Amino acid sequence: MNGKKVYLKPNVVLEPLVMNWYAWPHLISPATLAMNIVGRHLKIMNSYIRSPEIHRKATLDPKMRGGPFMDYKESRQQEIRQLKQETIVQQSRQIELAEAIVELDEMIRRNAKGASMESLYEKVPDLLKGYVELVYDLNNNASFRLFESLLYNSEFYNKSFQSIALWTTCNDERPFCLSVARLEEPGVLQLNIPFEHEGVDALSRMKKEAAPLEEIAALLNVPAEKRPLFNSLFTEEQPPAYNRYSGDKARMRYFGHACILIETSEISILVDPVISYYGYDYSVDRFTDADLPDHIDFVLITHNHQDHILFETLLPLRHRIGTIIVPKTTSGALQDPDLKKMFNAIGFKNVVEIDDMEKLEFGEVAVRGIPFTGEHSDLNIRTKSCYHVAVEKFTFLLMADSRIVEPRLYGHVHDLIGDVDVLFLGMECDGAPLSWLYGPLLTEELSRDKDQSRRLSGSDCKKGMALVDIFRPAEVYVYAMGQEPWIEFISSIKYTPESNPIIQSDKLIAECTAQGRVAERLFGEKELLYSYRNRQVSKLQHYEK
Repeated sequence: MNGKKVYLKPNVVLEPLVMNWYAWPHLISPATLAMNIVGRHLKIMNSYIRSPEIHRKATLDPKMRGGPFMDYKESRQQEIRQLKQETIVQQSRQIELAEAIVELDEMIRRNAKGASMESLYEKVPDLLKGYVELVYDLNNNASFRLFESLLYNSEFYNKSFQSIALWTTCNDERPFCLSVARLEEPGVLQLNIPFEHEGVDALSRMKKEAAPLEEIAALLNVPAEKRPLFNSLFTEEQPPAYNRYSGDKARMRYFGHACILIETSEISILVDPVISYYGYDYSVDRFTDADLPDHIDFVLITHNHQDHILFETLLPLRHRIGTIIVPKTTSGALQDPDLKKMFNAIGFKNVVEIDDMEKLEFGEVAVRGIPFTGEHSDLNIRTKSCYHVAVEKFTFLLMADSRIVEPRLYGHVHDLIGDVDVLFLGMECDGAPLSWLYGPLLTEELSRDKDQSRRLSGSDCKKGMALVDIFRPAEVYVYAMGQEPWIEFISSIKYTPESNPIIQSDKLIAECTAQGRVAERLFGEKELLYSYRNRQVSKLQHYEK
């Protein structure tokens, strides 16, 4: 095999890590990384070291799914203890940055009472001097904004923490990824390369294009003792070629969760690419990366949550993506990192920001940013956008996890864009509390009752029907429910028929059906064809591969 051109096996996982923790967006931006090291990683490791048996029992309890528990037996205790010590030494500056952010926040609360804050700059922790601006809102509530661009160009953005783990998989079973550090495992090859490394693109291309094994091994600097494992990740078997869609309709493919592919013969748009990326036998029908175009013109990102931005699929697709469109922000708030800066930092070159109601046109297709409310626990976060996609006059409205807290907002939107043909609505209406995702960023503990009231929730039936009544779609699809088995390791969701999101979405589907609309809760895969020129709809209810 060494002298021949080979392909990467279809079931090879490219797992991005930051200091042995599964990489998600808050581990890229320097400030949120610092806060997660202290408020998540060290806390979980300390807890496991004290009581590994409690962690093991918790991971076996379905009620504790998604909690801060490591899925390791007691025998791994020493390895976690070693990782903790390495973290304290190697990420010492990031730990100091987190401590400085907490100190800054406390200083502002003590001293900023409505008078000029210019004199307070002397009290800013030395580590943060020159990286922050002190600000009031119009009600004299004091805060600070970060100069994120400067932090990315400082010692606090350290690419040496990034690595890639390669391994093969044969099923969807994986522990909840945000709570488990990656330890040494047989059959797992860790490459100490940053996410922007050209070898990531070269390796990913080999899923479809054969290349010399020796060249890719040299590019990735694979150690000699790891070559047998590395060689086992490749095959001489050529994968099936992708047949680009060439019909005269707009084709919609549902890839699971919130991932939608809209194609015409001229253009392809992929929304929130969290997909089943690997080829193996499975019980739930699905599209995989083999069903994606060889070139994806546009990727739309709705918001900065790990089940909508998954580096494990985005990094291998990077070489196939023309442009990434992300919500615009200039807030500088700790909880609201800039997505364009993040994607640029990890090697994505063509990243375009979109603002509320801004429209971008690409031939026969137009994409407009739509306000996204709720689902962020009432935090002031701007990096979120729903999308209105028009293929000529045929329109899709993708609402992601938006919670319709004030329907009149969308009445104003409707005044500008009119009715839509197809509506996609997230209805995970029992979302986790604020602390589950944003807890490490809080500098003061939030009481349990307040925490439980501020949830990462999508719309229920009442709120969803308000949107249906406003935009009067012909078809309504509930999505972004996290039900697919390949999503569980990142979402931790597993519903029963008695789960409130299922009950609420069933109710919405029934109400829409009673009104004469096509309505369905999506699961697994689906393909639909739309005659957008004469606006007739042709439905293919189940796509047989």
